[in-house]
Amino acid sequence: MLSIPCPAPLRSRPFVFLIIFSHLVHAGPLLGPKVSLPPGRHKIIILDEADSMTSAAQQALRRTMEIYSSTTRFALACNISTKIIEPIQSRAAILRYSRLSDEQILTRLKHVCAAEEVSYSDDGLEAIIFTAEGDMRNALNNLQATTSGFGHINQTNVFKVCDQPHPTTVRTIVEHCVKGETGSAVRLVRALWGTGYSSSDIIGTLFKVTKAYDMPEALKLEFLREIGFTHMKIADGVNSLLQLLGLTSRLCQKVEVEQQ
Repeated sequence: MLSIPCPAPLRSRPFVFLIIFSHLVHAGPLLGPKVSLPPGRHKIIILDEADSMTSAAQQALRRTMEIYSSTTRFALACNISTKIIEPIQSRAAILRYSRLSDEQILTRLKHVCAAEEVSYSDDGLEAIIFTAEGDMRNALNNLQATTSGFGHINQTNVFKVCDQPHPTTVRTIVEHCVKGETGSAVRLVRALWGTGYSSSDIIGTLFKVTKAYDMPEALKLEFLREIGFTHMKIADGVNSLLQLLGLTSRLCQKVEVEQQ
């Protein structure tokens, strides 16, 4: 089995992919002897981050897949399946995997820490799980980066490496919003903005904290609805501080309406 990551310089060069894959499926790996498999056995080529390839590169790959379909099986790993061209999708069996649960990530992180003799605290692993968003690769990358930078896994070190707004600060903002304390919430948002975090960083953490916050279900849905609308505006390019302050004010207004 051969796994090939997709380096950025090659993603826009379909002829390079055509040459590489033609060589792999016809003559074997780029390094090492040629391998002839018995009838009924297939070579397996795994292409990671396939959704980063351009349409032209995917068209070149499609032709190669057709030519060597009798001897080779191709596996394309991607995050967004809609970025894979339709001719490839129609020839493939699409398998979708959900995000890992926090318990699954925690179990694996503890196993890695024990195997690599990494010192950690419980709040440090919780911080890694929070930043990973269900992605084991992100979790392991953050674990390695924090260990390389500080030698110990704790909450403070993890958020320094991942450079995300601290959930405790964002949680305090949510608490003020739930209490209807607009002035206090706005001051904290201004302070968080002043530390250099972007709108997308702040609102992404705000969404995750709000989703886990203990509040009436109807109020939580209203909060998430407003956060979602603001996130959409920020994604469209309107990413000023004014958007965050407006969101904070609307969240506080939702509480006042609920109380009435």
